[in-house]
Amino acid sequence: MAGRFEPVPGGGAAVALDEVEISILRSLAVQLLELIGPGPGGADGEEDPLADLFAEGPSEPPTDPVLQRLFPDAYGDPESVPDDQLKAYSAEFRRFTENDLRAGKRENALAMVRSLDTLTVGGEQDAVLKLSADESRQWLGALNDLRLALAARLDVIAEEDTDLLYRLPDSDPRKPMVMAYLWLGGLQETLVETLMA
Repeated sequence: MAGRFEPVPGGGAAVALDEVEISILRSLAVQLLELIGPGPGGADGEEDPLADLFAEGPSEPPTDPVLQRLFPDAYGDPESVPDDQLKAYSAEFRRFTENDLRAGKRENALAMVRSLDTLTVGGEQDAVLKLSADESRQWLGALNDLRLALAARLDVIAEEDTDLLYRLPDSDPRKPMVMAYLWLGGLQETLVETLMA
């Protein structure tokens, strides 16, 4: 089971993780949460559900490449869309959907952090993380977002870009990020297989 998700009774999934893997996953999820930012109610913890329901999101695309990958423009890159009407539609789409998208991504990353925080690693034994079917779906979303974030930082756009990552020399400063990207891909793939079984 080490490094691979496997099915558990009831439709969930389980994976064995060592202390370093837990630390890496938690750190990446926390960094993602920081990048996504607090909800519309702010960071003070006193969110007003009605205010959040009617809060409008941004109409301009984010400037950070990771956020651009996580929250893409509805009609492609706004600079490449010649039609002003499509740009206006895209801005409206973003204004009414981005807050919900951010909330979903935030909730998935928080679910990952919370479940990792329940694990204890002792001695030579890996901790076994058991997820319900709902938690597994949240993990799948979080793993996907983490991979998208790392892909943006590594300039991975197409499959050919991923192939180049395998040939990076160990001295390349991007190597740890590449290893995390590939490892997350393996976790994501086995979780998908488990959920489809």
